[in-house]
Amino acid sequence: MAIEIKEIHPIKSELKAFVTFPIDTLYADNPYYVPALVTDEIDTLLPGKNPAFEFCEAVYYMAYRDGKPVGRIAGIINRVVNERMGKKEARFGFVDFVDDNEVVDALFQAVQQWAVAKGMTQLTGPLGFTDMDREGCLVEGFDQLVTQATIYNHAYYKDHLERMGFVKDADWIEMRIMVPDQIPEKMARVAEIVRTRFNLHTVRFTSRKKLVSQYGTAIFNLINEAYDSLFGYSPLTQGQIDHYIKLYLPFLPLDHISLIVDQDETLIGVGISIPSLSKALIKGRGRLLPLGWWHLLRAFKGHTNIVDLMLVAVKPEYQNKGANALLFTDLIPVFQRRGYEWAESNPELELNNKVLSQWEYFETDHNKRRRAYTKEI
Repeated sequence: MAIEIKEIHPIKSELKAFVTFPIDTLYADNPYYVPALVTDEIDTLLPGKNPAFEFCEAVYYMAYRDGKPVGRIAGIINRVVNERMGKKEARFGFVDFVDDNEVVDALFQAVQQWAVAKGMTQLTGPLGFTDMDREGCLVEGFDQLVTQATIYNHAYYKDHLERMGFVKDADWIEMRIMVPDQIPEKMARVAEIVRTRFNLHTVRFTSRKKLVSQYGTAIFNLINEAYDSLFGYSPLTQGQIDHYIKLYLPFLPLDHISLIVDQDETLIGVGISIPSLSKALIKGRGRLLPLGWWHLLRAFKGHTNIVDLMLVAVKPEYQNKGANALLFTDLIPVFQRRGYEWAESNPELELNNKVLSQWEYFETDHNKRRRAYTKEI
């Protein structure tokens, strides 16, 4: 039967099918695929919920054969990134499909036609609206559990993208970092030198209200500074910052957040980690009901031996000066108390030596690689 492509309108009733296709169909029995929370994913795709629509536009398509879903894709245009980079680039993302040339070609043809009609000359992905979304096609590590912040996809995705003429634009690598029994001696020395030389100290909070009021906005402003030059970075607007403060800071374990400040209490570095929610999300199939909330609560309370390193951001003038050592000497004792065996780094650009060099103190395993592909259209 011929493939039917349907445009999915940005309303909850239609987006639910778009979001649940990979969860309930394509990866229903896959032990490595980690679903996003369905409600969060729908909100990401809704113009009224996601502040990125202040500067983005998007279109969603699903492919059907015999009335059954066999693929999905989103087309996204981020006007801010295009202006910063001097490009006319459309992004593809939220993409999943069965191993079938006809299905894949129909999905990408739909997005390409939309992009060309919008005046775009390049198609790149998988990317989301901004760097706060999942990005990068998995090209190594198909037998590894991914984190709640990353994409899992079948090995054949890469083959189809390359068959259609897509080429590598950027690679991210991911590390499994073993939690040491003791803070590495060299790291401890570096941390003390940095603390003394620059008059820095770490700050912890036991009150979420104080964390948000004193440093909520500062954390995301720092992320904008630290990540500004990275691949495809889309600076967070104040609307996005307010949104993410409400979305994330009320739920992150406070002992997993380490801040570095100078003598004036100005924020110069932040490290945010979280107990791995991957297995909990799998058990709940991306839903909070009936028992998804229970599995997530257990993970937050320490029923996991994995910690996910969500982000590390340091002011540019302090990068490559050992500030990261301060963050990890602060966080490692927490990881030890929690009984974590290893940490997942989440994606790091393969050319970002400033970040990759921080793992030299640890026993590591490069366990995953993911890629952004691009082509002229």
